[in-house]
Amino acid sequence: MEIKKATLVLEGGATRGVFTSGALDYLMEKDLYLSHVIGVSAGACNAVDYVSKQPGRTRDCMIPTDKSSNYYYGLRDFVKEKSLMNMDLIFDKFPNELVPFDFDTYFSSDIHCELVTTNCLTGKAEYMTEESDRERLMKICRASCSMPLLTPIVNIDDVPYLDGGLADSVPIRRAQKMENQKIVVILTKNRGYRKKVVSPAMQKIYRKAYKSYPELIRTIFRRSFEYNKTMNYLDQLEKRGEIFILRPQVKPVSRLERNKETLYAFYEHGYKYMERRYDDLLAYLEK
Repeated sequence: MEIKKATLVLEGGATRGVFTSGALDYLMEKDLYLSHVIGVSAGACNAVDYVSKQPGRTRDCMIPTDKSSNYYYGLRDFVKEKSLMNMDLIFDKFPNELVPFDFDTYFSSDIHCELVTTNCLTGKAEYMTEESDRERLMKICRASCSMPLLTPIVNIDDVPYLDGGLADSVPIRRAQKMENQKIVVILTKNRGYRKKVVSPAMQKIYRKAYKSYPELIRTIFRRSFEYNKTMNYLDQLEKRGEIFILRPQVKPVSRLERNKETLYAFYEHGYKYMERRYDDLLAYLEK
């Protein structure tokens, strides 16, 4: 296996991450690995499975095949657990029992992997790594994927964290600091997508839910502005040929899509579209 010196940036988007899973599965089948990976939210799950060289794993975790692997809570459990998803199932039972994660391969890899979280106290993004502790690695993944209002805050080393996408949805600036000449970005939304500002009604809900974390609230309210600014910047970099971007060419699935056939079709789109763009990717990496 050859590891090419380049940085791979993986956007989140909850179940839209199956597009990224398909794209990465194709790369893994071609034995193409990049030296640095930065994953955000669902992109963090894709990132660790890429480093552990497990094609199909993220797909199998994201697309439940039966009730035992369905990670969505019903209304009663949602009220009880204060979470839309069974995070213990996703980040404990899946990696340790149902869809085993290859911790040994991950920890022995030469690929540098960073997982983005949002510090609830500062409202800033943190780019976290873990090289030996299994439980802490999964806790970082959990934090990176913990969507506000829908899943609980995750404490790591006594610090509260939430979804990395709140503070840095597509960490292109972080990738540039790694000083790799080549940067590959996999997005989960179509070209031209821009986020809308948080409505006054939602602002009230966020203020009430996170009244103890004023900096987090500020970050959430600024998210659309920062995201749209990043998208404009990515468009400029792509136009100049400085980065390689892979993004869906069909309408993305819902952020919380549950239909197996719909999810699998979006996964297949990611796989087939990476296959189609593979020679373009190689040309970019080698020029």
